[in-house]
Amino acid sequence: MLEAADRVLICMINRPRDLEIVRWDHWYRIPVKHAPKEYLADVLAFYLTAPFGDEKWAIHEYARVRGHEMVRRVDLFPDQPKHPRAEELYYQIQLHPLQRLPRPIPSLKWRRVTFVQTSGDRLMHALEMSELVETSAKSQRFVTLLEDDATGE
Repeated sequence: MLEAADRVLICMINRPRDLEIVRWDHWYRIPVKHAPKEYLADVLAFYLTAPFGDEKWAIHEYARVRGHEMVRRVDLFPDQPKHPRAEELYYQIQLHPLQRLPRPIPSLKWRRVTFVQTSGDRLMHALEMSELVETSAKSQRFVTLLEDDATGE
Protein backbone atom coordinates (compact mmCIF):
# COMPACT_ATOMS: atom_id res chain seq x y z
CA MET A 1 0.00 0.00 0.00
CA LEU A 2 1.31 3.41 -0.92
CA GLU A 3 1.49 6.12 1.72
CA ALA A 4 1.16 9.80 0.74
CA ALA A 5 4.58 10.67 2.22
CA ASP A 6 6.45 7.76 0.58
CA ARG A 7 9.56 8.74 -1.38
CA VAL A 8 9.06 7.20 -4.82
CA LEU A 9 11.69 6.70 -7.51
CA ILE A 10 10.30 6.01 -10.97
CA CYS A 11 12.68 3.79 -12.94
CA MET A 12 12.63 2.95 -16.63
CA ILE A 13 12.47 -0.69 -17.73
CA ASN A 14 13.17 -1.29 -21.40
CA ARG A 15 13.78 -5.05 -21.45
CA PRO A 16 11.20 -7.74 -20.61
CA ARG A 17 13.93 -9.75 -18.83
CA ASP A 18 14.46 -6.86 -16.38
CA LEU A 19 10.75 -6.77 -15.56
CA GLU A 20 10.82 -10.53 -14.99
CA ILE A 21 13.67 -10.04 -12.49
CA VAL A 22 11.63 -7.41 -10.65
CA ARG A 23 8.51 -9.57 -10.76
CA TRP A 24 9.98 -12.95 -9.77
CA ASP A 25 13.34 -12.28 -8.09
CA HIS A 26 12.25 -9.06 -6.37
CA TRP A 27 15.21 -6.83 -7.17
CA TYR A 28 16.14 -4.03 -9.54
CA ARG A 29 19.61 -2.79 -10.49
CA ILE A 30 20.85 0.75 -10.94
CA PRO A 31 24.38 1.38 -12.27
CA VAL A 32 26.20 3.40 -9.61
CA LYS A 33 27.58 5.78 -12.24
CA HIS A 34 24.04 6.61 -13.45
CA ALA A 35 22.18 6.52 -10.14
CA PRO A 36 20.49 9.65 -8.85
CA LYS A 37 22.76 11.19 -6.22
CA GLU A 38 19.89 11.86 -3.84
CA TYR A 39 17.96 8.65 -3.97
CA LEU A 40 17.01 6.38 -1.10
CA ALA A 41 13.37 5.71 -1.89
CA ASP A 42 10.66 3.88 0.01
CA VAL A 43 9.07 2.69 -3.25
CA LEU A 44 10.18 2.06 -6.83
CA ALA A 45 7.65 2.48 -9.65
CA PHE A 46 8.37 1.21 -13.14
CA TYR A 47 7.95 3.07 -16.42
CA LEU A 48 7.75 0.61 -19.34
CA THR A 49 9.07 1.38 -22.83
CA ALA A 50 8.34 0.18 -26.40
CA PRO A 51 9.01 -3.59 -25.96
CA PHE A 52 5.99 -3.85 -23.63
CA GLY A 53 3.30 -3.51 -26.31
CA ASP A 54 -0.02 -2.34 -24.88
CA GLU A 55 1.62 -1.40 -21.56
CA LYS A 56 4.36 0.77 -23.11
CA TRP A 57 4.96 4.43 -22.22
CA ALA A 58 3.27 4.11 -18.83
CA ILE A 59 3.66 3.15 -15.19
CA HIS A 60 1.52 0.17 -14.18
CA GLU A 61 3.28 -1.26 -11.11
CA TYR A 62 5.34 -0.35 -8.09
CA ALA A 63 7.12 -2.19 -5.26
CA ARG A 64 8.11 -1.22 -1.75
CA VAL A 65 11.88 -1.23 -1.15
CA ARG A 66 13.24 -3.71 1.43
CA GLY A 67 16.89 -2.61 1.23
CA HIS A 68 19.86 -2.15 -1.07
CA GLU A 69 23.51 -3.08 -1.46
CA MET A 70 26.34 -2.28 -3.84
CA VAL A 71 27.51 -5.22 -5.97
CA ARG A 72 29.37 -5.88 -9.20
CA ARG A 73 27.29 -6.72 -12.26
CA VAL A 74 28.92 -10.15 -12.44
CA ASP A 75 27.55 -10.84 -8.96
CA LEU A 76 24.06 -10.13 -10.24
CA PHE A 77 24.55 -12.14 -13.43
CA PRO A 78 27.19 -14.82 -12.77
CA ASP A 79 26.30 -16.45 -16.11
CA GLN A 80 27.73 -13.36 -17.89
CA PRO A 81 31.34 -13.14 -16.63
CA LYS A 82 32.61 -11.69 -19.93
CA HIS A 83 29.99 -8.93 -20.18
CA PRO A 84 31.68 -5.56 -20.94
CA ARG A 85 30.34 -4.12 -17.67
CA ALA A 86 30.85 -7.27 -15.56
CA GLU A 87 33.08 -5.49 -13.04
CA GLU A 88 31.07 -2.26 -12.81
CA LEU A 89 29.26 -1.42 -9.59
CA TYR A 90 25.48 -1.49 -9.29
CA TYR A 91 22.99 -0.82 -6.55
CA GLN A 92 20.89 -3.93 -6.13
CA ILE A 93 17.57 -2.75 -4.73
CA GLN A 94 15.71 -5.54 -2.92
CA LEU A 95 11.95 -5.26 -3.33
CA HIS A 96 8.71 -6.56 -1.93
CA PRO A 97 6.34 -8.07 -4.54
CA LEU A 98 4.99 -5.80 -7.27
CA GLN A 99 1.67 -4.05 -6.72
CA ARG A 100 -0.57 -2.87 -9.53
CA LEU A 101 -1.62 0.78 -9.61
CA PRO A 102 -5.40 1.31 -9.65
CA ARG A 103 -4.93 2.91 -13.09
CA PRO A 104 -1.87 3.25 -15.33
CA ILE A 105 -0.04 6.57 -15.50
CA PRO A 106 0.73 7.17 -19.18
CA SER A 107 3.21 9.56 -20.72
CA LEU A 108 1.02 11.52 -23.12
CA LYS A 109 3.97 13.10 -24.90
CA TRP A 110 7.30 11.49 -25.71
CA ARG A 111 9.96 11.99 -23.09
CA ARG A 112 13.12 10.18 -22.19
CA VAL A 113 12.68 8.93 -18.64
CA THR A 114 15.57 7.56 -16.64
CA PHE A 115 14.62 8.40 -13.07
CA VAL A 116 11.91 10.63 -11.63
CA GLN A 117 11.68 11.37 -7.93
CA THR A 118 8.17 11.90 -6.64
CA SER A 119 5.87 11.17 -3.70
CA GLY A 120 3.37 8.46 -2.92
CA ASP A 121 0.64 11.10 -3.01
CA ARG A 122 1.55 12.15 -6.55
CA LEU A 123 1.86 8.52 -7.71
CA MET A 124 -1.59 7.70 -6.30
CA HIS A 125 -3.29 10.69 -7.93
CA ALA A 126 -1.43 11.40 -11.19
CA LEU A 127 -3.31 10.95 -14.44
CA GLU A 128 -0.22 11.64 -16.60
CA MET A 129 3.57 11.44 -16.16
CA SER A 130 4.07 15.21 -16.12
CA GLU A 131 2.07 15.39 -12.87
CA LEU A 132 4.71 13.31 -11.06
CA VAL A 133 7.53 15.84 -11.22
CA GLU A 134 8.04 17.75 -7.98
CA THR A 135 9.69 21.15 -8.16
CA SER A 136 9.11 22.52 -4.68
CA ALA A 137 11.56 22.49 -1.76
CA LYS A 138 9.28 19.89 -0.13
CA SER A 139 10.48 17.38 -2.71
CA GLN A 140 13.98 17.29 -1.21
CA ARG A 141 13.11 14.24 0.90
CA PHE A 142 15.59 11.86 -0.68
CA VAL A 143 18.81 10.87 1.04
CA THR A 144 22.04 9.62 -0.46
CA LEU A 145 22.68 5.93 -1.08
CA LEU A 146 25.64 4.29 0.55
CA GLU A 147 28.74 5.19 -1.45
CA ASP A 148 31.66 2.86 -2.11
CA ASP A 149 34.62 3.99 0.01
CA ALA A 150 36.99 3.11 -2.84
CA THR A 151 35.46 5.74 -5.11
CA GLY A 152 35.88 8.59 -2.64
CA GLU A 153 32.37 9.81 -3.48
